[in-house]
Amino acid sequence: MASIVLSNVRKVYPGGQEAVKGISLDIADGEFVVLVGPSGCGKSTLLRMVAGLETITEGECRIGDRVVNTVEPAERDIAMVFQNYALYPHMSVRQNLAYGLRNRGTHKDEIARRIAQTAKVLEIEPFLDRKPRQLSGGQRQRVAMGRAIVREPAAFLFDEPLSNLDAKLRVQMRAEIRSLQHRLRTTSLYVTHDQLEAMTLADRLVVMNGGAVEQVGTPLDVYKRPRTLFVAGFIGSPAMNLVPLDGQAIASGLPGALVGTGGTLGIRPEDMRMGAPRNEGEIGLDLTIAAVEMVGAETYVYGTRDGLAAPVAIRMPGYQRHEIGERFGVSAPVDRLHIFGTDGVRRD
Repeated sequence: MASIVLSNVRKVYPGGQEAVKGISLDIADGEFVVLVGPSGCGKSTLLRMVAGLETITEGECRIGDRVVNTVEPAERDIAMVFQNYALYPHMSVRQNLAYGLRNRGTHKDEIARRIAQTAKVLEIEPFLDRKPRQLSGGQRQRVAMGRAIVREPAAFLFDEPLSNLDAKLRVQMRAEIRSLQHRLRTTSLYVTHDQLEAMTLADRLVVMNGGAVEQVGTPLDVYKRPRTLFVAGFIGSPAMNLVPLDGQAIASGLPGALVGTGGTLGIRPEDMRMGAPRNEGEIGLDLTIAAVEMVGAETYVYGTRDGLAAPVAIRMPGYQRHEIGERFGVSAPVDRLHIFGTDGVRRD
């Protein structure tokens, strides 16, 4: 195993497009770090630079004690798992697992040992003599991970490996990947645009936007204390409610020092409840129901009012029936508010 250290890494394509803007990041030996962000934010480009599939324009990438900027991908002691599995269709599962080891000159007894061990860990022993076309999507993804594991690399790199699976299978495979990484303790860098996937897998999140890092932290830290408006709106489902502090009387009970200061007030949907404020430390807001989503264990109510650019979401437990057009009041504790300045950066 090995650490991965990125120092002021940039990627500029011909024509001047800057895809990655001077990112520095330390990934500890055995740590599982997830790069998350919208499409086009630079996360896959950054991963591919670590893998050696993209050249680094400026900066330094270090894996373990080696600077690998000019090292060929095959010599970096990393294994990559892609979203399209990248299995050889004419080979059996056993042959797919053995292929990279044979190319490295690994002894056949050692190859057999590693394949047997990996197949047991991933529960793919019954499929070793099948071709990829005879496997389900989840089984193929296990084989793709097995091909990475069998090499016993210093680090795993995952490029949206679950995006081609259905929702139920993604949940299952997330749990399997996290359990596997916990057992192997191999340094892992994982790319996804799915913030739920990122939250459930990561030791640390790296939230990216426009080629730059917006915030780095544990999933809970990023969720509870988003550093920027972008992070506040991106992490969480439904997203954090964001209301301009533009001088309007948007909420009763709002601390006077905040009114008219500019910037943005943020409130998580689960921190709001229907009903007028009961305590001195709560704010209140009058809304009209615009939409209701009943999802079984929870109900999401979306309310609007003049002066708000987007509906306010309230997450409520259980099955609750409300009618569109119904007027209601909501309240939230002042100590659960998130305040962002006019520059979009957290103020408290």
